[in-house]
Amino acid sequence: MTVTALPLPNLPAVPTAAAVAAPIYQPAPVGPAEGTPNVFGAIAAVMRDVMPVAKDKENTQQRYKFRGIDDVMSAMAGPLRAHGVFILPTIAAHHAERRGEKMTHVTITMRYHVYGPAGDCLTAEVPGEASDFADKATNKAQSAALKYLLFTLFMIPVDGRSVDDGDRDHPVEPTPEHRAERQQRQQQRGQRQQPRRSNRAEPGPWEQPQQNQQQPQRTDYLAHAERANSPEQFDKIRAAAVQAGAPADYLAQLDAVAARKRGAAQGQQQGKQQAPPQQGEQAPPPSVPTSPEVAAAEAENALRLAASRANLPTLDADFERVHGLPIAQAGAQQLDAFRAMIENGGAR
Repeated sequence: MTVTALPLPNLPAVPTAAAVAAPIYQPAPVGPAEGTPNVFGAIAAVMRDVMPVAKDKENTQQRYKFRGIDDVMSAMAGPLRAHGVFILPTIAAHHAERRGEKMTHVTITMRYHVYGPAGDCLTAEVPGEASDFADKATNKAQSAALKYLLFTLFMIPVDGRSVDDGDRDHPVEPTPEHRAERQQRQQQRGQRQQPRRSNRAEPGPWEQPQQNQQQPQRTDYLAHAERANSPEQFDKIRAAAVQAGAPADYLAQLDAVAARKRGAAQGQQQGKQQAPPQQGEQAPPPSVPTSPEVAAAEAENALRLAASRANLPTLDADFERVHGLPIAQAGAQQLDAFRAMIENGGAR
């Protein structure tokens, strides 16, 4: 097997004080196979598949939330692999200086070569800056540069109001004005009590906050599903959610409610079939139902949640194609096996 290294674009060296260079496109070194997408088409495909990244990490010292580089890389890894895109980083410029007795401050310019499946390359440069009291300042600066390259190049959806977050260790204590502003925002968020966003870049009609009393009240399909007394009622609720434009992850939550209710009903029916205790005999404590039907319902619930996290809207069709029967007729072992395949990235 012969391995040929892809050539890097011939870019001039960037001095430390120079401005960040504009993006540069490098065609493929050899003619790609017919139908192979170029790097621009591959980037667009990754943008369609990438999932949102929530601001759920917290700096406990300065008490602010941020999006961690680990979450960003986890959100990008699957779509990049699926569409044959990889990123080769190099450091174009690096400057470090001591601040005080222990702190090191680093500014860098990262040069990222984004390759598509055809072998062509898009090169972009991103600045990074960080401070640290040990030897991690350069690592932090590289993480910051990579995070914002991924956010801006692939337009990763965000679960929040802004992307102006920071590193874990911030060298400056927040001012009293910043603390007062943060406390005011927290109080306003507590008063609004807005529902949690779904894994979509824009909210659906069931998530839109009411602007005034004249607007119709949004429908909580999950609450209606909890109150459904029969499979027919649930089917009507799910059909209404589909018509309203509910995404796959929201429909998976509805299906999980139905699976749980179906398992509970089967467990109650099994309990009723057991003989009642004789007169004067103490009734035994209720046991947890372990029938195959209950196990299958619990396995279906776990499967649909896994499909929601993996952004797999074609779960039912994929399962029937692999196993030759619908999910409702499958056993717990088949459902667990398919869930494991999704979690390992094999059901794409």
